[in-house]
Amino acid sequence: MLKRLFKKGVDANVSRWVVLLIDVFIVLQAFILAYLINFDFNLSFQRFGFFAQSALITLLAILCFLIVGSYRGTVRQTGMKDALSVFYGVSILFGILLLITSLDREYNITIRFAVPFRVIVLHYLLNIILLIASRFIFKRFVQRVLMAYKPPVNTMIYGAGDSGLLTYATLNSDLKNSSNVVGFIDDDNNKIGKKYNRVKVYSPKKITESFIQSKNIKEVIVSIQNVQSFRLMQIVDSLIELPVKVKIVPSVDKWINGDLNVGQITEVKIEDLLDRSPIQINNPILQKELNNKTVLITGAAGSIGSEIARQISNYNYKHLVILDQAESDLYDVQQTFIRNDVENYSTIIADIRNEDRLSDVFNAYNFDIVFHAAAYKHVPLMEDNPYEAVKVNVFGSKVLMDLAAKHEVAKFVMVSTDKAVNPTNVMGATKRIAEIYASCLNKESKTKFVTTRFGNVLGSNGSVIPLFKKQLKEGGPLTVTHKEITRYFMTIPEACQLVLEAGVMGKGGEIFVFDMGESVKIFDIAKKMINLSGLRYPEDIDIKIVGLRPGEKLYEELLTTNENTIPTYNEKIMIAKVEAVDYLAAKKKIIDLSKLGEKGKMDIVMKLKEIVPEYISNNSEFEELDKVV
Repeated sequence: MLKRLFKKGVDANVSRWVVLLIDVFIVLQAFILAYLINFDFNLSFQRFGFFAQSALITLLAILCFLIVGSYRGTVRQTGMKDALSVFYGVSILFGILLLITSLDREYNITIRFAVPFRVIVLHYLLNIILLIASRFIFKRFVQRVLMAYKPPVNTMIYGAGDSGLLTYATLNSDLKNSSNVVGFIDDDNNKIGKKYNRVKVYSPKKITESFIQSKNIKEVIVSIQNVQSFRLMQIVDSLIELPVKVKIVPSVDKWINGDLNVGQITEVKIEDLLDRSPIQINNPILQKELNNKTVLITGAAGSIGSEIARQISNYNYKHLVILDQAESDLYDVQQTFIRNDVENYSTIIADIRNEDRLSDVFNAYNFDIVFHAAAYKHVPLMEDNPYEAVKVNVFGSKVLMDLAAKHEVAKFVMVSTDKAVNPTNVMGATKRIAEIYASCLNKESKTKFVTTRFGNVLGSNGSVIPLFKKQLKEGGPLTVTHKEITRYFMTIPEACQLVLEAGVMGKGGEIFVFDMGESVKIFDIAKKMINLSGLRYPEDIDIKIVGLRPGEKLYEELLTTNENTIPTYNEKIMIAKVEAVDYLAAKKKIIDLSKLGEKGKMDIVMKLKEIVPEYISNNSEFEELDKVV
């Protein structure tokens, strides 16, 4: 009961005036103590006008603290800024007292308010010590009384530079945080062995499993700014093998109002461990390209489409239309826009296979740019349902492209996949056909059709990362199709930056590919995710090899064997030089394919192989079609 009443009092708005009164009271006590020290604790100093001076000190202290606002801070969250406010307040008081006494000395005026110089200096020093110390003492007291006790979590900070020290200060100033920093880790020989804030700096070589266990360390926070991605990966890789949780401090530009918040220190995500530098696109032309434009995004409820919509919402467009047939997911995107006060947008439920419905949409809006992200993408499902793959990835894309050409949309940007390169499955073949049709229309319409082609997207719906997270939550095992299977990876924001960049630099007919670095073994990702969860492979969680799925291949490619690339002004983005295609013949075959009824699987796949000769099935029932001469 008393604890609840005390907490209520601490939280109440009136507490700021209580703080002011307490500060003034401390200033008066410091004044008395300064007089006692100055006169060797002799109480016969009334002749100096002590009582009149005390009244003056009270009024001046109130005035100074009101000016600097030192009473406004929440004492239980006291930090360096609060200490500085107190310092400024007592410094102003010190200056005023010096001025009064100096005037008295200068003009030989005997007034009761002139305080001896030595007392003024002593009073100033005592004020700084007592006022600041009282705040931190009260903060610690509140922490013990109000906050539920949590056993300390022994923590180390990797990085003893400015970022590491700021992280240390942030952890210490947060009352709800139970981290107990027992050491810094740094590879700078000039820092190793020294102490910062009484905390020792250790060499990374010292941080072994036995050291971790002897110090009972539970987590390590990596706090280094402007670190190269490969170096960050090396650091985290060396730590996740140890029995500790690994967390990371975000870059300074992501700090809230320039200050680090404990809530921003999060566990390392697998995307932080990509073996390449993250793509950073900052193209001022993009602002001009989207300015006052009406934009359509298909597949806007998906991982890529929704992120494209989010990024475009930051630009000064005229109107944005987000379209998808997935009602619930599109509703979630809409709610995100509402929460972020996004304006000038429309949400449309529609199926891209419905030509009449899409025609109504194009008639209602005068689109300048279309970003086409709607597609069926799951390889095994499309292998079992080639008719649906053709209807969405080919026919649906054709409907959109035809309408874009008919309405003379300035630019049409299609999202493709690395699985369209030398496809081994139905999904990849249908996406390659959509690429070909875009190239056909680019030759005969005013619309500029461009394509972006990239690998797997970390964290997208149905991708391997969410699957592994679910399997970890269920206690494992993690399932991998083949121990040697590799994939190219990029993050969702990176993929969408690539799409937007293509929309700017595309002149029509290009297929843009991204330098994604080295491909990554899925098996290695699985092991890292187990370690990042605080578990160990194979002791705690095992990895099960389940075999390649229908249509799946071990290694993805970004360019076919008959393609090469030419550079662009962004070294990370290239243009694929594709093999020449008989566009008139290809277009006729694609139109015929789009008109196919719901025929048998073999008939549909045979048509796909006619249009895409390089489509050779792998681990699939359609392999027998490749034997036909």
